[in-house]
Amino acid sequence: MKIIDRYIGKEILGTTLFAVAVLSLVLVLGNVFKQLLDLLVNQDAPLALILSFIGFILPFSLSFTIPWGFLTAVLLVFGKLSAENELIALKSNGVSIPRICYPLAALTAVACLLCLWINVSVAPAAQERMKNTIFDIATSNPLSMFGSDQVIDEFPGKKIYVERKEGTNLYNILVYVLGDHDEPTRVVKAQRAVLKTDVENQQVLMELAGAQFEQRDQDAPRDLARIRQGITMREATFPISLQALYEKNKGRRGVGQMTLEELLKHKGEKDQDKICASRTEVNKRFSLSLASLAFALVGVPLAITAHRKETSIGFLFSLMVAFVFFFFIVIADSFRNNPHAHPELLMWAPNVLFISLGAWMFYRLARK
Repeated sequence: MKIIDRYIGKEILGTTLFAVAVLSLVLVLGNVFKQLLDLLVNQDAPLALILSFIGFILPFSLSFTIPWGFLTAVLLVFGKLSAENELIALKSNGVSIPRICYPLAALTAVACLLCLWINVSVAPAAQERMKNTIFDIATSNPLSMFGSDQVIDEFPGKKIYVERKEGTNLYNILVYVLGDHDEPTRVVKAQRAVLKTDVENQQVLMELAGAQFEQRDQDAPRDLARIRQGITMREATFPISLQALYEKNKGRRGVGQMTLEELLKHKGEKDQDKICASRTEVNKRFSLSLASLAFALVGVPLAITAHRKETSIGFLFSLMVAFVFFFFIVIADSFRNNPHAHPELLMWAPNVLFISLGAWMFYRLARK
């Protein structure tokens, strides 16, 4: 039996590694273009930034690709064993289905523990580093934040519109300085601008050409009749604080970037939405860690029953099962700020469904 265990174990492990590599490549590249699209379009992003970003986003992708790749491997390996009558040969020699699955059980335990480590420790830290990487490139090279026909609202208290960008020059700029209620209290118009970074004072200097200033009423900023036209200057310098951007970035730290200890500290807060979001995130991490177990229980009976060895069929089944499982996770996560929906409990719905269904299917299969 040791030979059979090694054979099945190597097949599952090798197929899992290949499937995880392919799925991770797709998810990582998708996230790279999603997060860095503006930098890639507006200005050539440094190669070091792209490589570090890939390294930071990979752990987050592994939270999904390890269970998904493991499911694909189970479907392909056991589908092939069934289609080539190897399972029948083993059963005819007195080897039961549960005994055949011993190496699968060991690999399932390893996959669950690995996912738990990634979800609890590695992925949150990587997300924090990923966010800081984007912030660092934005502050070290502010021009990368600007593009043609775009509104830049990353700087606190300001909204900046740029009609056209050519190299280091911006044309037809509108700068809205916002008040307490995010209403424009002052507007600056300029024909052209050049950005320079003042590292010593932690600010960006927008050197404007052909600048016009207008002041709006504090009580009725949208009342055009109360707009007071200010001075017009051939050249003017408009400072934008990077320190304010840093504080804003620091305050935006989401639950996905927090450690388990930080999430558990939210229990004593009075804000029910924050408590619910923290609980949901904790349960999400543990629920995703058990996805490999749920997929293994469902995958074995499904593969043997289908009795097909084609790779395309295995990928199709894995896509269907993974889609349903992760769809439940996404739906539950969308209610993280709604305590009445109990999203922390909804996070366990796919595990309860698939583990129960898989255990029943596996029990019936083992009795045949």
